[in-house]
Amino acid sequence: MGSGKVIWRLSIQGGNESMEEKVVNAIQDEYPDDFSWCYGCGRLNSDGHHFRTGWDGEQTVTIFQPEEKHMALPGFVYGGIIASLIDCHGTGSAALALHRKNGHEPGEGTEPPRFVTASLNVEFLKPTPDRVPLKAVGTVQEIHPKKWKVSAEVFAEGAICARGEVVAVVMPDSFLKK
Repeated sequence: MGSGKVIWRLSIQGGNESMEEKVVNAIQDEYPDDFSWCYGCGRLNSDGHHFRTGWDGEQTVTIFQPEEKHMALPGFVYGGIIASLIDCHGTGSAALALHRKNGHEPGEGTEPPRFVTASLNVEFLKPTPDRVPLKAVGTVQEIHPKKWKVSAEVFAEGAICARGEVVAVVMPDSFLKK
């Protein structure tokens, strides 16, 4: 279990060592091309954020490195980025949970279910510093076979900056190409 996991990687640049967290086998890697265009998590959207969500034990994790263009004002991340991170983390987490419930894990090559956001609630707890990795950590709860709730917290340098809740529903067939 848990093949869509978080790993640590040691980077050495200019004699400086740093540890970097990375999600491997993210659920978004398994989405078919037709559903990989989301501005937040779509791997095929060249202008998007490319959020990637995987398992870390029984919790879900998405790691994102904001850039200067994501600035609200010098030193801080724009709140819309935080909301987008929580939103895509929520739908990705719901997809992970249902995929696992169906007996699959990311990286196996089985197409996962896709979710859309039914509701999004974000609470900003403190200003979020820029240019440091942000880590969304979520817990998933099934409400109904087609409806899941994800509670998420966003951390920067180990401090919680925001929390949110996403209610995600299985993507309706009407979203599919005819």
